[in-house]
Amino acid sequence: MKPEWSGRLWLGRDHGLVLGELGRTAPHAHYAHQLMFCPGAPITVSLDGHVTTAHRLFIPSRHNHAILETEGEVWALYAEPMIFDIQPLQQLLADGDLSPQALLRLPRRRLDDPRIERALAALDQHLVGKVSAQALAAAAHLSLSQLERLFNDRLGVPIRRLVLWRRLRIALQLALAGSTLTEAAHGAGFADSAHFSRTMKHLFGVTAGASLRQLQVQFLV
Repeated sequence: MKPEWSGRLWLGRDHGLVLGELGRTAPHAHYAHQLMFCPGAPITVSLDGHVTTAHRLFIPSRHNHAILETEGEVWALYAEPMIFDIQPLQQLLADGDLSPQALLRLPRRRLDDPRIERALAALDQHLVGKVSAQALAAAAHLSLSQLERLFNDRLGVPIRRLVLWRRLRIALQLALAGSTLTEAAHGAGFADSAHFSRTMKHLFGVTAGASLRQLQVQFLV
């Protein structure tokens, strides 16, 4: 397998969807739930240390995995855990329909917790600069320990990891829209393009150049 990815990418606020040829990845773990469907040859991945080959694969949030082998076009969906419940995603995968139209019909979860909403709003406002967990807690009217517990219990991710995830998402949007990797890194609050690249490799197992250069992107409202 080549390291480069190619094909089409639909990028929305709560998901990313790829249809194309996927490259091999290093072991990694990211916040998104990942669904993979290949109508042709099966996909081979390493998931939590076990090698699995199948036409349909569901990789839960923050589980270590690596793409080892694919052949032909693959649908790959990255869905935000705080927005999508697992059961509808699994049903989508069972139906073999990961199309943009099917994703539009999926129910979205409401957080319905003003404390989390205030913390996330403050986080997004400060992503370009330094994000203080204490400031996020103050915005949510909580102590730092209460906010950390709330993020782990409700969002399933520590504050620091969510900051990196949201920074990476912004950097990817900027890079796909035509910014250089350096411009995208600075625009998302990374120290430099090397920091952006390390985070990309850590969370997705590929470099930004290999994964973005040959993808035709469509931004969704």
